[in-house]
Parts: sequence; structure tokens; C-alpha cells
Amino acid sequence: MKGTVLYGPGDIRFEDVPEPKIEKPTDAIIRIAATCVCGSDLWPYRGISQNSQPTRMGHEYCGYVEEVGGAVTAIKKGQFVVGSFATSDNTCPTCSIGYQSSCMQREFVGQAQSPYLRVAHADGTLVATREAPDASMVPSLLASSDVLGTGWYAADAAKVKPGVTAVVVGDGAVGLLAALSAKQMGAERIIVMSRNPARQKLARTFGATDIVAERGEEGVAKILEMTRGIGADSVLECVGTGESMEQAMRVTRKGGHMSFVGVPHGVEIEGQSLFFSHIHLEGGPAPVRRYLPNLIDLILEQKIDPSAVFDLVIPLEKVAEGYKAMDERRAIKALMQP
Repeated sequence: MKGTVLYGPGDIRFEDVPEPKIEKPTDAIIRIAATCVCGSDLWPYRGISQNSQPTRMGHEYCGYVEEVGGAVTAIKKGQFVVGSFATSDNTCPTCSIGYQSSCMQREFVGQAQSPYLRVAHADGTLVATREAPDASMVPSLLASSDVLGTGWYAADAAKVKPGVTAVVVGDGAVGLLAALSAKQMGAERIIVMSRNPARQKLARTFGATDIVAERGEEGVAKILEMTRGIGADSVLECVGTGESMEQAMRVTRKGGHMSFVGVPHGVEIEGQSLFFSHIHLEGGPAPVRRYLPNLIDLILEQKIDPSAVFDLVIPLEKVAEGYKAMDERRAIKALMQP
């Protein structure tokens, strides 16, 4: 089969790769219905994260079970499934408290931008829908595998609840779906920091009540002005740069909650500032598996529709265009179908 391979900065190829096979009795093979390019894929694409050799790409996926290993009991051939970017047995001590993305047997998925994918720990990683979904639901279900699950974690970790003021730092797909998640959790005011008109419009569709285009000192000053100098109850950092992290911390109120779900690059936290801030910090790779059953139900019951983040839909063989469009910010998120 053909699959996506990154050779170096800006060099994405769709070329012959080995077909996946069952390697362990806990594996499953998935026929991909849809996959996509993640914002975190752009770090190595831009050369910010270095790859020493050609690397298979893709970690967001949904599709149909083609084959299962002998030890797989909950997942059946023919089912439509959604899985996390991090595999989990869903039984270890870490999984048992809801942090499946740090499972003691974790493997990171990295070959999903292809027609078929091997998923380890299938019973603990995959969640099956009750029946095969309508094709119109596939983009939203795909979103739940990472970008929606990560946005939901951002809101959950920042303790968004009815009546709070929430600030979302970042207008990528995760930030936009963090706004949707905050809305679902009852935030009274949702301030999204964005300078892109198209993304501002989508943020409002997802629940943003206010948009702040300023950044840095001006952005901090604007948020503090809007919150009477107090800062926000819940701040959701969805980028991963030093600038975005500092901005998020400075607009979180004393005793407030801040989440950070953007993969960190060049982030350093100064101890004195953190010590005297009295803010609660939680972040890391989103435990998507914790949220998948609920997110799938919300999508299939048409209570949420995260599919609008996919503003570019292309054949999988055109994956290089998806990377290019996202890198140039011509697209929020590219969805590919085999």
C-alpha cells in the first residue's frame, strides 16, 4: 500500500510502505475511513522538531475493523471504531485514574495517514460505535480521536464549569474546539485570542463570546481590562510556544486554573512567577480515551458538531497539499480520505 512519509522539512511523500499485520494478539487492523493532518505534525514538517530518518506520519483516525488478534475480545471485525493517538490497555494503574495517554504500556500511533493501520492494545484503545455511522458523521468522529478530545481535555483540566470566564489561547483546531468544549461545559464568557478573521468567525460559531486580537503585553492588558483586573477563572493554552504559555499564565486569576495542551517548544516556566501566581496547572498529552465514549455519543446524538474545523478535504494521495495548506495557514485542518 501507499502511506505518508516525512523525509525532511517540507518534504512529504505518499509512497509505497509495508501493509500492517497483526504483530501481537492484542492488535487490531483498521481500514481507515478518514485521517487528517494535526497541528503537531507541522513541528517536524517545519524542521522545528528534527527527524533523523524518513518517518511515517499520522495519529488521528477512525475506520472499520478488518482483523483482530487472538486476545482481542471487546472489538470485533466489521465494527466502526475511533481510537486515540496514544494506545492504552485501559486497565493499568495510570489508566484507572483516567490518564490513558500515559498508560504503562503506551505506544504512540504514528502511521495513520495511510489506508490501513495497526492499533496496539485494541480493546483498551478503540471505542466502537453502536452501528456504522452515516458518512456525514465521519469528520466529526475523526475529530474526536485527537483534536476534539484534546480541546475537551483543555476545558476539563482548566476546570471550566457553569458561570466561569474562560480564555482560549490559540485559534488552531484545538483552540477552536476548546472553545466548543468550554461552551458545552457551561462557561458564561469565552474569550478566544485570535488574529485570523476566518478563525474568529468559526470561534464565535463554536461559542466564543469575545475575540481578542492583541498578543504579548497588549493581549495580557486587554484580557485584564475585560476581567476588571482579576484575570480569567479558566485559561486554556492550546499552542505550545513560550509566548503563548507566558500569556496564558499572566491572564489566569489568582487561584484560577490553567491547562496546557499544546506540544511545548521553547517553553520555560520561571519558578518565582509560578510560585506567587497561585494558579493550578494541568496539561500534557490529552487522555482522549477517557472522553471518547461521551464525545462519540454527543456527536451521534447531534449535540455537538466539530466537523467545521476541517476546511480542506482532499484524497489521501494529495496529503502533501494538506501539509502545505496548513503550514501556510490557508487551512485550519486538512482531512484526507483513502
